Amino acid sequence: MSINGYDIIGDIHGHADALEALLVKMRYRFIDGCYRHPDRVVIFLGDFIDRGPKQRQVLNIVMPMVKYGGSKSVMGNHEFNALAFHTPDPSAKGQWLRPRTDKNISQHNAFLNEYLHSDRKEELENVLDFFLSLPIWLELDGIRVVHACWEQHHVDALGSSQLTPELLVKATTKGTVEYNAVEALLKGVEHALPGGKTFPDKDGHSRGEVRIKWWVKQDSKLCDIAMPPGVLDDTDLKDQIIKAEDLIGYGETNKPVFIGHYWMSAKNGPSLLADNVTCLDYSVAKGGKLVAYRWSGEQKLNELNFIY
Repeated sequence: MSINGYDIIGDIHGHADALEALLVKMRYRFIDGCYRHPDRVVIFLGDFIDRGPKQRQVLNIVMPMVKYGGSKSVMGNHEFNALAFHTPDPSAKGQWLRPRTDKNISQHNAFLNEYLHSDRKEELENVLDFFLSLPIWLELDGIRVVHACWEQHHVDALGSSQLTPELLVKATTKGTVEYNAVEALLKGVEHALPGGKTFPDKDGHSRGEVRIKWWVKQDSKLCDIAMPPGVLDDTDLKDQIIKAEDLIGYGETNKPVFIGHYWMSAKNGPSLLADNVTCLDYSVAKGGKLVAYRWSGEQKLNELNFIY
């Protein structure tokens, strides 16, 4: 098949109906067991699971597309968390790499409700094997794809984009190079709030750090670079300045990079973050939109190429 471009799809979180509707709208057809397009390929940004009502249906669509239909995908933080949740901690008998706290169980509950049945044990193992097969990032001709943040020194530190059982252990051990790298790439860069201040996140949890616009490289007010936009609007941090040297930045001549993760709002339609940076997570799990970008080789991204 001659490929004329990629259709990059944002976080799905168990919303199978929205996924099928989006694929059909982009003229994908169900052929030989999966959705296919005659000359385009889907790239998923991960976060297939948790929150939404149809976890298994989403994975029953996605897995054949990736395994047999030529589609690609990166890992989201929810797939990484699921692997850690279901993997015993080799250093602590009876414990798991992701502790089974009330908070972590609640976040993963929609997935558990669909897969923790005695007759689905093999199906669960197949799903976890699929998660483990997903690369942490993709660098293709013309584009980069990662769930939350492209930070080159973390990419270089890991060397390979492929998660392994050994790397999973290191990446869930605080203080390791691997932990810091995976946290940034899959969950974003965070900045500590001054004076011990906190704010409530989208789930009502109190946080002392806020995710920031890692692609920015200039002196900025913290409230202006917080993600998602507006998250600090009701705090007294409007005049807190973050210096350019404390920010990562993403060069304007770098390949376009596609991310998810950040629960953007599409009240006025999706928009670019920069000419070569765009987020495709538009909060489908909170009543928003499932969004794709149809990329056909352009270095400068175009808002006309969003579809939802």
